[in-house]
Amino acid sequence: MTPSPSSLPDALAAAESFALIARDGATVELLTGDVVDVERLGDIPLADASGPREVLALVPFRQVVERGFECHDDRAPLRCIVVSDHVAFAREEALASLPSAPIALQDAGFDVADEDYADIVRRVIADEIGRGEGANFVIRRDFTAGVDADARTAALTWFRALLEYERGAYWTFAIVTPGHIAVGASPEAHVSAQDGVVTMNPISGTFRHPAGGATPETLSEFLESTKETEELFMVVDEELKMMSAVCSDGGRITGPHLKEMSRLTHTEYVLRGRSRLDPRDILRETMFAPTVTGSPMQNACTVITRHEATARGYYSGVAALFTPRTDAVADGEATHDLDAPILIRTAYLVDGRLRVPVGATLVRHSDPYGEVSETHGKAAGVLGAIGAIPRDAPVPAIDEDAPAVEPVRLADDPSIAALLESRNARLAAFWLNPQDAGGSGPIAGRSAIVVDVEDRFTTMLAHQLRHLGLDVEIVPWSRVTDDQIDAAELVVCGPGPGDPRDPSSARITRMRDVVARRRASGRPLLTVCLSHQILADSLGIDLAPLARPHQGLQKTVDLFGMPASIGFYNTFTARVAPGTTEVGEAEVSADPATGDVYALRGPGFASVQGHLESILSRDGMTTLERLVSHALTPVGA
Repeated sequence: MTPSPSSLPDALAAAESFALIARDGATVELLTGDVVDVERLGDIPLADASGPREVLALVPFRQVVERGFECHDDRAPLRCIVVSDHVAFAREEALASLPSAPIALQDAGFDVADEDYADIVRRVIADEIGRGEGANFVIRRDFTAGVDADARTAALTWFRALLEYERGAYWTFAIVTPGHIAVGASPEAHVSAQDGVVTMNPISGTFRHPAGGATPETLSEFLESTKETEELFMVVDEELKMMSAVCSDGGRITGPHLKEMSRLTHTEYVLRGRSRLDPRDILRETMFAPTVTGSPMQNACTVITRHEATARGYYSGVAALFTPRTDAVADGEATHDLDAPILIRTAYLVDGRLRVPVGATLVRHSDPYGEVSETHGKAAGVLGAIGAIPRDAPVPAIDEDAPAVEPVRLADDPSIAALLESRNARLAAFWLNPQDAGGSGPIAGRSAIVVDVEDRFTTMLAHQLRHLGLDVEIVPWSRVTDDQIDAAELVVCGPGPGDPRDPSSARITRMRDVVARRRASGRPLLTVCLSHQILADSLGIDLAPLARPHQGLQKTVDLFGMPASIGFYNTFTARVAPGTTEVGEAEVSADPATGDVYALRGPGFASVQGHLESILSRDGMTTLERLVSHALTPVGA
């Protein structure tokens, strides 16, 4: 990036396509260059004959088809600006030179009425979460309006307004390309990679500021909310799945922190790990943030397709800036750094029609009208900037010559800091603390295959097994062969969405075959969550839906005589008569009151209903080692 060679208006006038980006509060970056549309992430042109190139890519939601996920495919292009010039202007210069006259809107309003959206919330809770399809889902609706003004003028006006009135954004931006405009203030970095360090920033929980602004008292009530706390933990779990797929060290979490904006405050964690992957591969493996899709990711895409009538376009995709590394790059390391905010809190203008998509995270505790209110709150920053609702006070200018004055932050209040810190007492130390090399325990040197049943909790599970010293390969349920099942030293059948009793599901049918084949062989087997239920069914234990789903629920349970704090993500359960301790050859660990089965073990096999790999499983690693050790113990020993 170089200092500005001319005025911002002159530079904009000379550019057909451009991006304005504010990232540090003091400067506005201008990127100009040619536009290239490509089909796949791997086609993003990071180099030409002259060497590495800087590229800004608009990645639409439909790109999830690269991972085999379902979506309404609108063929929105993966649009790249191949940057020829990247210059910086002072924020105050940009504010002074950009247009500020209001842009008139016609026929403004949400495409889905409040009551209709509340009905969607009810259906998702009952028909999706209630049927075991996942822990949480984000369903959007769009604020729309007609715009008669010149599109570039509208884009520059809205960018200026967001720069002046919205605070706390990770990126404030305007991206103008032929036939398409995106202007937003995204609070959330989806993924970045710098010098081999990958960072993800899951943000969840939304506190809508009351009239007069937020106070420690009003924020405390929000921070003590079970629904808001569990919502954040669930998205952290989902992003740790992604980190475990792209980072050799699995990732470590720090936080929680507050993300304070003009009208909202969110809670957030930061996840970091190391990776040597090409940044395009990192982006592919992390498509897209669970904070704007749901969990588990693959099934969330299917649920979104069922409950959203239209394609998402770029909403919940990313704006990805690939910047050539200036340092000497070792052989095999990535040649570019990556900075990719999520495309939320963004206005799109195409053919004179404005669209501001916004969604709420639906969980088992969701109140339909509370989620309606959340969509209004999330849209408010952008809607205020474009003049659809009254604006907040401007963000104060940064004067580099003035004495530093720290802004008043709610996170600095001792009571708020204590509430935030208290959340970590519930979490697994394994993911909070630096992870040592591991691999020296009693099961080190063994090998395993982990069968992925369409929930990438398997990546976290595999990382923990590697930490225990096992050599691990993950194989999708649809590709695992009988020869692999027979040959593996240990088979771990993972969790997944759905009803374990469903005879029409090819996935459930295949997992029944895998579990039965492995049990018949007498060779070591560990099953988790959905696969635990399938194992229980093969032992003649009844399966039943829970009265209330245990999605993101932490419980302390007795597992074969030892208490264990475990995270649960289940809608169905195996159930025995209360007091039952054995079923055939299997020892049963069950709830003494309900008979819900928490774990099973027998000759050459063990199983667990909870997710030992979850951040909610404080005793996850200890329990995992116990169960794997049991499964690996020779029958009769």
